[in-house]
Amino acid sequence: MRKMIKKNKTNKEQKSKESGKKVEEQIDNQTINMSQETKSATETVTAEAKEKEPVKETKEATEGKKAEAQKEEEAAPKAPTAEELLAEMKDKYIRLSAEFDNYRKRTLREKMELTKTAGESILKNLLPVVDDLERALKSIDQAEDINALKEGVQLIYSKFKEFLERQGVKEINTEDIEFNTDIHEAITKIPAPEEKMKGKILDVVQKGYYLNDKVIRYSKVVIGE
Repeated sequence: MRKMIKKNKTNKEQKSKESGKKVEEQIDNQTINMSQETKSATETVTAEAKEKEPVKETKEATEGKKAEAQKEEEAAPKAPTAEELLAEMKDKYIRLSAEFDNYRKRTLREKMELTKTAGESILKNLLPVVDDLERALKSIDQAEDINALKEGVQLIYSKFKEFLERQGVKEINTEDIEFNTDIHEAITKIPAPEEKMKGKILDVVQKGYYLNDKVIRYSKVVIGE
């Protein structure tokens, strides 16, 4: 009986010891888990804090960046000041004024030269007509055939008219037409010989001429009334 009681007591003690060990193991496991969780949380917070914390630059790196920024600032083009802009505009104005003055003088000189030589070609082409007139005048005193002299003068006249036409000069028509104040100038009026001649040109005192369709001399005429 004592043995059984002793045995039961021993079993109880063993069970109590085993239960105490299990409890201790559970407590240890919970403590380990809590330590691991705390360590993990601490590491996470530390990592986040490191990420958020600005990186501290070394003194050499800071000075290098300052030097680069200074070089970039020196290399960048500087905006001109108001005084510089004013000086530039004055210089441009002086240059432009000088160029215009040179152009004006050159143009004036060319215009004067053109005025002097504008009629050169016309006068040069008139010289043969003058030569013919001189020959005709010399032959007047020696001429025995008056008809030949007339033909010579008529030839000179035809040659001169041809020259004028080449220059754009042509005669204003006055033959049997109505009086036109745009191209005619009335010298006087006389009674018309016929009813149909009233208001028309009866006689021409001085011929008029066009130069390229522009009137350079009005025809002086007599009109019927």
